[in-house]
Amino acid sequence: MEKAEILLNWIEDTYGTPEELAKILDYGIEMLFYLEEGSFDRKEVQQVVAAIRGIVVWLRGSYPC
Repeated sequence: MEKAEILLNWIEDTYGTPEELAKILDYGIEMLFYLEEGSFDRKEVQQVVAAIRGIVVWLRGSYPC
């Protein structure tokens, strides 16, 4: 299985579709520009952080696929 296929499977297993992950990451970019106390729900911020962490871990080759 090549890396692109593994990544796509991980995205589908974790987020349902690449579009959903893209939506979360795009929201994360917005958060980083405007993050202030009370701007975003804590759960929303945690969801974005988890998505970014998952991609970083996978790119480093540590994701258990």
